[in-house]
Amino acid sequence: MEETVKHHLKRQLRRLASERPYQLAAASAAALVLASGTGALLAGADEAPAAAQAPVAATELRDDTAASRSQARVATAPSSAAPAASSAAPSASATSAAPDPDLTRKPEAPKPPAAKTLKYDYQAQTTFYNCGPAAVRNALSAAGIARSQDALGAQLGTDEMGTDSAEDTTRVLNATVKGDPYRTRMIPGGSATPAQMDRLQADVVAAITDARGVVVNVAGSATDTDGGWHSFPGGHYVAVVGYQDEGKLVKIADSANPATASYWMSTIALANWAATRGYSA
Repeated sequence: MEETVKHHLKRQLRRLASERPYQLAAASAAALVLASGTGALLAGADEAPAAAQAPVAATELRDDTAASRSQARVATAPSSAAPAASSAAPSASATSAAPDPDLTRKPEAPKPPAAKTLKYDYQAQTTFYNCGPAAVRNALSAAGIARSQDALGAQLGTDEMGTDSAEDTTRVLNATVKGDPYRTRMIPGGSATPAQMDRLQADVVAAITDARGVVVNVAGSATDTDGGWHSFPGGHYVAVVGYQDEGKLVKIADSANPATASYWMSTIALANWAATRGYSA
């Protein structure tokens, strides 16, 4: 019987020698089980332990065989590492990027210069009552606009009694320049309030920064920074063509007297000089 079993095993081993490695491993394991079982029978060993051990060995061999097949499939399968990496969740640094800017917020306007003086073409008034047309003409010349006093006087309604009010100078200035930028500011009291002084300062800075002269209707007396005294009890018009110290000082082009064609004055003094009247800025 032993010779028969050995002969059978040899035939099996020769046949499986040409099979795949994992089949050879499984066959060898099966042959080992059969040989072990046959040896146990021939030796007269206890059958119960041999019977209990054989299924365990077979189970382990089946597990090894399955593992070998799985490894073979893994080795030949295309790699999926790259797609997995590309579909990974974004890193913390990617999600912590700066938020999008607020496109609805308007950019802040640039700060105006601390001082600015416009280039202008000065001309003295041609008649004693033509201060209104002369002031408007001097202010327009700072914007590069040339107009005659006679033409402006006709638009302003100027006569021997003069020009009525700052409402007229604002109207004619806006009819001449583009965009209607001028507004009339009235100072109706006997003196300017601090708020009206601040308003005049801001209006002068804005207009001069925009290359526009300001026309002011004044009445009474005022003193410039050099101590010069200027008095017009019946009313007068002057042009503002520059400022210093962020608008605390203003440069005035005065058509009344070519000898004092221009001078500097504090904005406070000019605001009080324009009390009961107003200005175009």
